[in-house]
Amino acid sequence: MSQRSPTYRVRVAGPRACFTRPELRAERVSYEVMTPSAARGVLEAILWKPAIRWHVERIHVLAPIRFDSIKRNEVSEKLKIGGAIGAFFADEEREQRNTLFLRNVDYVIEAHFRPTSEAGPEDNLRKFEEMFSRRLEKGQCFQQPYLGCREFASTFESAPEHWEVPDELRGEKDLGIMLLDLEFADRYGRKPARPRFFPARLVDGRLDVPEVSP
Repeated sequence: MSQRSPTYRVRVAGPRACFTRPELRAERVSYEVMTPSAARGVLEAILWKPAIRWHVERIHVLAPIRFDSIKRNEVSEKLKIGGAIGAFFADEEREQRNTLFLRNVDYVIEAHFRPTSEAGPEDNLRKFEEMFSRRLEKGQCFQQPYLGCREFASTFESAPEHWEVPDELRGEKDLGIMLLDLEFADRYGRKPARPRFFPARLVDGRLDVPEVSP
């Protein structure tokens, strides 16, 4: 069995996106570019199976980076699951927070998937390759893909062979330290996840993503 799928190119776009920087907790502030973990989330929304895991290789930015801001009602606490569950009144926990988000985003994600330890003898990659190609062609998905926040829905389609890079994105741009992915101690998320970061650099609109070790 092949140890990885071919590299797929998927175009995702939307009027709004917010890939929240974890160091800014009081207000939501987006990274300038989609994070690899957000890109993996979009791909998993199209096809997710325990037997495979997506690995993002590159993210191409097809639209100029533009920010906008909105003020939203959020809650300061979450309903605690486990043990005795009491009443939760959202009105009493409501807070207004600013969100600095990206508008009119357009990306091409390059990625492949590999088998996981959950893969059984009947789980050959060819089956999953055909399944993903079919879903991508028909616009089908496991759940609606979104761009950082669930209310910021994303469209998706097979990427074109060629695209133009905005003039303002030509050259090199240092994006600072960016979230690479979350490392979970177990597949069910019962233990705290450990964030992993990497120095991000945009070169002619292309963000190269380092390999995530198992």
